[in-house]
Amino acid sequence: MDLSTILRPEAVKVISATSSKKRLLQEFGDLAAGLYGLKANRVVTALQEREGLGPTGVGNGVALPHARLEGIDTVRGAFIMLEKPVDFNSVDRQPVDLAFALFAPHDAGVDHLKALANVSRLLRESSICAKLRANPVASTLYTILTESDAMQAA
Repeated sequence: MDLSTILRPEAVKVISATSSKKRLLQEFGDLAAGLYGLKANRVVTALQEREGLGPTGVGNGVALPHARLEGIDTVRGAFIMLEKPVDFNSVDRQPVDLAFALFAPHDAGVDHLKALANVSRLLRESSICAKLRANPVASTLYTILTESDAMQAA
């Protein structure tokens, strides 16, 4: 699943400061509400419930929060870069500054898993993360995310 099919340019955001993991999840809720017509509070609740099953901070400053939701017909994503990292209860105990959230329909099944695997594979690449961190402009971040995805597919 190509990232450009799930990630819209306006779903990429740079935030100078956020106070906590909870606030970061709220930012994702607000993005999902504005871009995908979802209810922000339901998105935040679903993301928090998923976090309750185990943290989605995968290490090296990266988090992959995700949830299945009513009211969405296909897998969608949002990416936030934080200029000031926050504690995310990550597996390596390092704070998070790169977060890619996925929102999927309840019946997405394999599509949700493919998207999650694709994003995970991309953000495990230290060179990609270094490029993202060196370019804190939303349009550039979108280009890096989607071009890197296309190159991996080639």
